[in-house]
Amino acid sequence: MTVNVVTHLNFRGEAREALTFYRTVFGGDLAVVTYKDAGNVQEPSETDQVMWGQVTADNGFRVMAYDVPSTLPWNQGQNAFFVSVRGGDAEEITGYWEKLSDGATILCPLAPAQWAPLYGMLKDRYGVTWVLDVVSEYDAS
Repeated sequence: MTVNVVTHLNFRGEAREALTFYRTVFGGDLAVVTYKDAGNVQEPSETDQVMWGQVTADNGFRVMAYDVPSTLPWNQGQNAFFVSVRGGDAEEITGYWEKLSDGATILCPLAPAQWAPLYGMLKDRYGVTWVLDVVSEYDAS
């Protein structure tokens, strides 16, 4: 049996824009189903909002998102979660960082850290906190 864990982000009217942006950062394919597509329109102003969406890339990146309907409560919260992107190649991680940082608030600049060759944290233009790092072997000695 195989299982995949995929981050599912919740937005209020920004899911398509966010998914499109993440596709420009990580590449891959974008799939979107609107409330209209699914025949589940409950609020006319939300007809074209995302009921289900995802970006899937050959490099292993996966993220899902949707727009929480206005009939449901939604609060982005403070430090509710981080999306972690880990890789073995500094150039690849740096490339993702440079793209994600457009319009972002840098919480910790991408730089060498005691525990990783590169580590950084930012809050993107949609309020999602991302942690990017280059994986290194752990030495417990």
